[in-house]
Amino acid sequence: MTTGSGTAVTVIARLKAAPGKEAAVREQALALVGPTLGEAGCLSYRPYEDPVEPGSWIVVEEWTDRDAFEAHLKSPHLAAALAAGPELLSGPPEETVLVRASR
Repeated sequence: MTTGSGTAVTVIARLKAAPGKEAAVREQALALVGPTLGEAGCLSYRPYEDPVEPGSWIVVEEWTDRDAFEAHLKSPHLAAALAAGPELLSGPPEETVLVRASR
């Protein structure tokens, strides 16, 4: 999927901690907030933990455009988190990229 420059995108990422790795996933999810908010084009970055299913996370991200989000995917802090994913998560993160509907 591509969006034109200037088209804001919202990303919803779903993560599930591997058994026994819930605390490490929590630490990592919260550690990404500061560096990500400092990235060019990041409008918001909010991790949410499911209170009913500990270790299940939804991260809602808003970016000025697809290019800013693509740059985020190449950032050192996210690359490190993704590299740790196979050890910490029960499977790969699921990601949905949305664009705001307009008339």
